[in-house]
Amino acid sequence: MAPMTHIKILGTGCSNCAKTADLIRKVAAELGVEPVIEKETDLAKIMAYGALSTPGVVIDEKLVHAGGVPAAKEIREWLTQQ
Repeated sequence: MAPMTHIKILGTGCSNCAKTADLIRKVAAELGVEPVIEKETDLAKIMAYGALSTPGVVIDEKLVHAGGVPAAKEIREWLTQQ
């Protein structure tokens, strides 16, 4: 069994943050992956990851995306490299 992937969505709760979370859930379901997804809305913590724009995506404590909704192809690559 693959190790659990922990994903944080960085942002203040904007519509793009919600779209990003929904897209990650959709792609994960297609791949048969069940990540733990949490939202991080604390601006100081978001900045600590180095995300200068939101939404940001952190996978297993590593910033992999910042600014705009990521493409499904990108998400698929993140989830299959774990």
